[in-house]
Amino acid sequence: MMTEPTDGASRVETGQGTAPGAAMDRRVERPRARWWRRRPLWIAVAVMLAAVALWRFLPAAGSTDIDADRIETGEVTRAAFDDYLPVRGVVAPRLTTLVGVLSGGQVETLLVQDGAMIAAGQPLATLANPELRLEVLTREAAIASQLGAVAGEGLGIERSRLDRSAQVVQAEYDLIKARRDLAIRQQLFDKGIVSEAGVAGYRAEADYQARRLAQLRAGSSTEARITATQGARLADTQARLAGNLAAVRGGLSALTIRAPAAGRLTNFTLQPGQTLKPGDPAGQVDSEGSWKLEADVDEFYLGRVAVGQKARADGATLTVSKVLPAVKDGRFRVELTFDQTPANLNRGQTIDIRITLGAASKAVVAPVGGWLAVENGAFAFVLDTDGAHATRRAVNIGRRNPEVVEILSGLNPGDRIVTSNLSTLKGDTINIH
Repeated sequence: MMTEPTDGASRVETGQGTAPGAAMDRRVERPRARWWRRRPLWIAVAVMLAAVALWRFLPAAGSTDIDADRIETGEVTRAAFDDYLPVRGVVAPRLTTLVGVLSGGQVETLLVQDGAMIAAGQPLATLANPELRLEVLTREAAIASQLGAVAGEGLGIERSRLDRSAQVVQAEYDLIKARRDLAIRQQLFDKGIVSEAGVAGYRAEADYQARRLAQLRAGSSTEARITATQGARLADTQARLAGNLAAVRGGLSALTIRAPAAGRLTNFTLQPGQTLKPGDPAGQVDSEGSWKLEADVDEFYLGRVAVGQKARADGATLTVSKVLPAVKDGRFRVELTFDQTPANLNRGQTIDIRITLGAASKAVVAPVGGWLAVENGAFAFVLDTDGAHATRRAVNIGRRNPEVVEILSGLNPGDRIVTSNLSTLKGDTINIH
């Protein structure tokens, strides 16, 4: 009799039989995992969180990241707007008169020094010009000769007048004598002493002398009219020649440079031996004690600065007296005169002034800054409530002063804007870190 193995090994019958112990084996069902332990769920959650983080922290399309310490911000408020323009003016003489050279020559003598106070007409320097002196002497001799000829003609006219007058006087005397003789002969004829023939000769002589006197008087009257015309022409010629002579002699006086006005002589840099041409500047005379201010203003204010506007500087009041609209390097020039000139001013001294452009008024204002330096329309980046983002917004600006600018539209009181210059940014949003 054979014994069964005891090692528990299964023995399989041949054919369709089952192995011993098969009835004891059964399938064990694993319990289902809880929902929070499912791996796919956590993978999906992680992907969603990553997407949110990317959306939250990566810059959006068209936005730019900027460090917070690289920008400046300011708040839009409603406040009083003082409409003024601060400029720096330079003290200049109110009236400047140029010293010109009337006749060319070589500087011979300097009579005053640059910076001296001078009187009108005071000699400043003398010039040497031998050619001019010779020319003046030649022309002076020619004019003197012409004056002599004119004087000779006048003398001839006067002599002719005197001769005609003497002839008239002689004719009057002859007529008186002839009439006296005729009267005597007439008395003798009346007494029968002389015949009629003795009286006729005297009567004819008296008639002749009367006709002669009448002719001389008529000729004298006509000659007087002619000589009067000739005398007037000669007098005019003589006056013109005298004026020419004075002008020629004045050519020599032009070799002396004189002060055209009273004041302080400046830019008088002539040196002995220096050659000057007619019209060359020799210096200038500045009005002493009468000053004005010259200031260069940004072209933005060209349409707002006008003659007559008031200004203030260190307690003094001024008035805009001239606006020169020519723009150079983005600036134009204005001149201001003191209503009452202060003391102790010097040429070239700089003074800060405020030109009043309008009365103070309430307005929506924003701080000035680089954000105004735009070319294609004004805009501003407005910060959101948390200050992490700023969005571009079109702005319409009005008046401005060095501190604030008037906002006409686009911004409201309480808005906070970036005041730094961001004009080179292309996007409409900035992310501030």
